[in-house]
Amino acid sequence: MQCLIHRRAEFSASHRYWLPELSDAENQARFGVCTRFPGHGHNYVLFVALLDKLDEYGMVRNLSDVKRAIRQYVLQDLNFSYLNTAWPEFEQTLPTTEFIAKAIWQRLAPHLPLVNIQLFEHPRLWADYAGNAMQAALTIRTHFSAAHLLALDHLSDAENTEIYGKCARPNGHGHNYHLEVTIVGEIEPRTGMIVDLPDFQNLVNELVIEPFDHTFLNKDIAYFAKVVPTAENIALHIAQLLQQPLAELGVELDKVKLIESPNNSAEIHCRQPATLMLAQSQAEPLLATR
Repeated sequence: MQCLIHRRAEFSASHRYWLPELSDAENQARFGVCTRFPGHGHNYVLFVALLDKLDEYGMVRNLSDVKRAIRQYVLQDLNFSYLNTAWPEFEQTLPTTEFIAKAIWQRLAPHLPLVNIQLFEHPRLWADYAGNAMQAALTIRTHFSAAHLLALDHLSDAENTEIYGKCARPNGHGHNYHLEVTIVGEIEPRTGMIVDLPDFQNLVNELVIEPFDHTFLNKDIAYFAKVVPTAENIALHIAQLLQQPLAELGVELDKVKLIESPNNSAEIHCRQPATLMLAQSQAEPLLATR
């Protein structure tokens, strides 16, 4: 039987987005404030996922060996470094979050049974790389505040209360929703990006955050006039709003995770058979007690 384990590590480093073949104006247009000399820094958080059979000592790998490999092949070069010159690969491809994750995989793969590298540039931006050529995942985290009421029009107050509990109270209630949107795409060999990050962020802001923020979802969002705005249905609708526009940016929508409260969250995984996504989109409003 196999076991999955994770090892966490941290490093602090700076980087700059700048391509010498572009003019100052072109670099500025492409990378914005990230072009500023001599660069900017982050406190990176790294999660290394390992999968293997348990050995006779009850371990996937001796943690001392895991720590030593991460320190030797990653941290000693990257911690307190200027990433653009820390490793030769960053001289050819910009050290974006997604490409750093790929480069770390390449350094560790000969020494550890890797299944995923997850790298947080900051708590609202992270990348995953799982050894699939130039394909990587990128996640942004954002938030909006909204109110909703969970009730079906054709049911009585007593019936709605039986299904939804306090969430069926007639004047509704509110949440500070946290939203995570994950996309998958091919890392561009020169820029190190799977998508222009501002384009990705602006799309989510335009299609979700601005329309949804500080609204009463049942009244202000047309979709929820007939669909109960459970966390599940909100996540599904966000996925439907984003899927095609993200495809037009050249990436696939992988996952939408909506965190309604510390106790409740819902995820829609989009890179599954189209028939399943179609079935979800055509389903009756999801019902769930809270």
